[in-house]
Amino acid sequence: DPAFLRSVEVEAGAAAADAGFGAAAGAVRYETVGARDLLTDGRTQGGRVGLSYGSNGRGLSASLAGYGVHEGFDWFAMIHGTDGKNYEAGGGLEMDGTAPAVRGALVKLGYEFDTHRVELAYDRTEDDGDRTIKMNMDLYGEGLDRGVYPLKITRNTLSLKYTSTAPSDAWDPEAMVFVSNNKYERPNYATGARPINGDMNLENQTIGGKLQNTYTLEQGKITAGVDWAYDDYDIDNYGDTDRRRWSLETMQIGAFVQGRFEFDNGIDLSTGLRLDHQRFTDWNGGKHNDTGASVNGTLSYEFAEGYEVFAGASHTWLGHTFGEYALLHARTADLYVAEDYKASSARNVKLGLNVDQGNWTGNLTFFDTRLKDMGELQYPEDAPYYLDNVAEYRSKGFTLQGAYSWGSGRVGGSFTKADVTQDGEDRLPNGGTAVPVGKLATLYVDQEIAQYNAKVGATLEWADKLSGDYLTEAGFSELPSYTVLNLYGEWRPANYQNVVLHLGVDNVFDRKYSERSSYAQYDARGVQPLYAPGRTVTLGGQSVGTSSGWISS
Repeated sequence: DPAFLRSVEVEAGAAAADAGFGAAAGAVRYETVGARDLLTDGRTQGGRVGLSYGSNGRGLSASLAGYGVHEGFDWFAMIHGTDGKNYEAGGGLEMDGTAPAVRGALVKLGYEFDTHRVELAYDRTEDDGDRTIKMNMDLYGEGLDRGVYPLKITRNTLSLKYTSTAPSDAWDPEAMVFVSNNKYERPNYATGARPINGDMNLENQTIGGKLQNTYTLEQGKITAGVDWAYDDYDIDNYGDTDRRRWSLETMQIGAFVQGRFEFDNGIDLSTGLRLDHQRFTDWNGGKHNDTGASVNGTLSYEFAEGYEVFAGASHTWLGHTFGEYALLHARTADLYVAEDYKASSARNVKLGLNVDQGNWTGNLTFFDTRLKDMGELQYPEDAPYYLDNVAEYRSKGFTLQGAYSWGSGRVGGSFTKADVTQDGEDRLPNGGTAVPVGKLATLYVDQEIAQYNAKVGATLEWADKLSGDYLTEAGFSELPSYTVLNLYGEWRPANYQNVVLHLGVDNVFDRKYSERSSYAQYDARGVQPLYAPGRTVTLGGQSVGTSSGWISS
């Protein structure tokens, strides 16, 4: 629920050293709120209630949160859930296996004493519904039973974090340890014509941590520390193969330092270095050990007030990558790892211009991302399958953004052109490490209507078609372009400022389209696109209560 997010940070391209291990093309970080963020005006307790209902299968969604403080203690607890039906794509095609069935909970307990703060957090998410075999494709086509099967996905994360409530220039520490468990359980899968894709259980357990300190200087800050993580992967395949159980593990430990500086002459600099050691133990017991360094730097210069040019580059060592470990469930016992299997790496370059002129803002960024020696399974004919490095992936292009604000409203948009290739050839739309994007654009407008305590807005999403002989010769159909309009409105009743009502209409014109993250139509294997939802109307409300009295919607 976005209402419980404190911050979201997106770092595209040249990721900082303290972003963590394996930040190949950037990093996304988010932090949820706590009681001290939500309580105001000396309140000691409070809560939020959220409820929404949507057409086109979206169904009912609800959340309930309570939070409070007492002396040095603070607490926050939230539960949420959704329940609906399969949605229909534009034109009325029902997409089997898309009914929402998510349940979740988040609990945070904090204690502050002297100049110290300790926080314990637990996060659980569960999705328990009937799903199709593959979530980004339709193997059966229009008008046919897509074959949905029971699937339960659970994620549990427990973390303990220490920070200082009175940091100094030389002492601003952060220590954190976490453990997480992810399960993917697919029982009672019909064997039929695809027995090798049978029943399976996947489980990934991770334990890790970080210890860092931030030093404040006159020109900026330096963050230095160490981080580590141990991952264990288990696959229990009880389908029609000659090996039922598989397991592999990775262990990584790294040291990093990142400096961020602002100088009086208009120059800003962010640069850092990290060194990582990784051990990868494959499913046959083979051990692969390696050490690598990562370096990054981004330099910007404000050459006139509100006009800034920037350039950044990074080389990131990724260790031995094998992202799709679930593929092991359908493999036979002769699967092996190539003798020359080596660590992967990424290189990023970006440069551009930022403009901030009061009501006007804009950005132009050119980017070039390369993923080298990624680990993927290889499927030769008449020979055992194996894990090996593959040819380089590359995504290069530019993004243009602009916005104008007039106080009570704003209008803006973005345009992105990205050419995605592998080994110099256009990338096919078949999922995996990289997918073709082409040209994408978004326009948005928001307007507040103060006299009615209301706000209205709209977004327009556009994607250009993907076409060419490289698609049709490989058995794929061309991807048509699409344009989707979404509308929304919010209203706060004058006498109930803690209540917000929201009305949204997505895909107003009921367009039939598939997003670029889906497969394209692939006649050679009977794959159809996974179409996005058609017109969907959602009405929701949220109320906030405090210790002086509850207000409900």
